[in-house]
Amino acid sequence: MHLWLGLSVGLLFVVIGLTGSALVFYVGIDEALHPEAHSDARAPAPGWSSPVWDRALATGRAAGFDPAGRWSFEVTGEGGAIPARYYPPSAPGAAHSPRQMLWFSPDGGRIVRVAPWGGYLMSWIYELHMQLLAGDMGLQIVGWSGVAMLFLLATGVIAWWPRGSWAKALAFKRRATPIRRLRDLHKLTGVGSALLLMIITATGVILALPSVKAAVLAPLPVPEPRSSGGIGTPISLHQALGVARAAIPDARLVFIDVPGDGGQPYRFRLQVSGDPHARFPGSYVFVDRHTARVVAVQDVRSGGIGTAINAWVRPLHDGSVGGLPMRIVAVLIGFAPTLLAATGFLHWRRRVRKRGDRNDVAAT
Repeated sequence: MHLWLGLSVGLLFVVIGLTGSALVFYVGIDEALHPEAHSDARAPAPGWSSPVWDRALATGRAAGFDPAGRWSFEVTGEGGAIPARYYPPSAPGAAHSPRQMLWFSPDGGRIVRVAPWGGYLMSWIYELHMQLLAGDMGLQIVGWSGVAMLFLLATGVIAWWPRGSWAKALAFKRRATPIRRLRDLHKLTGVGSALLLMIITATGVILALPSVKAAVLAPLPVPEPRSSGGIGTPISLHQALGVARAAIPDARLVFIDVPGDGGQPYRFRLQVSGDPHARFPGSYVFVDRHTARVVAVQDVRSGGIGTAINAWVRPLHDGSVGGLPMRIVAVLIGFAPTLLAATGFLHWRRRVRKRGDRNDVAAT
């Protein structure tokens, strides 16, 4: 089972592992490639009360983006360029247009970079890692292949598990034959990386397959409230931010979502104490755009055990849970499938050739 699982999903495991390693430092690599949109930890960071959000929204709309589209501004906690996402409106029944990634100047008055999602290197790598560049079908393939990869890892551990001496099972014989050295390198790489690979693979399956996440964890769904549907000029983001801050005073602001549909409220994504992911936390406050009332609140601290576990899925997957040291470990672990696939395949080929040589000798 281990052999044939490796031959069938091994190459896919390699691709996902290598692209995953590249994505651990996704933001830093992208900024190095595009210095005009860099962040600056030394500069003042816009926050709850900054006027920059209304200014950036006005700048984006003045640049010709359809007012019916949705905006999402990322609050990085640093100065420098302000990242944002723009989601164009789609006609009923039509395919969704790709979102546009934008970066605004620190004061929100200029757009310094625009690129379609998937149209620049790091976003292309992300799509390859998550969906194999094949949309929803690719997401399903990645998710269910991840289940097969978990079986691949488990059968490898079972096949290696020592029946006798642990010292022998963990030994690497430098002076052994090439086929034995390949086997030792394969087993030690697998044993050393198996636990972390299982964690990263299992969390990847949960991220790729929402149906599995719903069945296993049953986390609180993100609310989808409606605004009052009033007419007239909506309240400013500055006003709405003040209302949202009062709803969860101890939260950190992470994303500001502005809908294009007048019937939808402003949505603010927040990180509260105990939520381990700084960039994609799980708490929200929704503020009516016309009445300035809070219409929904979701706080992960009141979501139960499934929601609490779900909050750890992404940080365990991308290595952000342990800061820089763990992210470096995550990069290295991403190379393990390549080494395992190469040593496993070469070991199998040598065995096949050796068996063929013995059959030839027997035939003569």
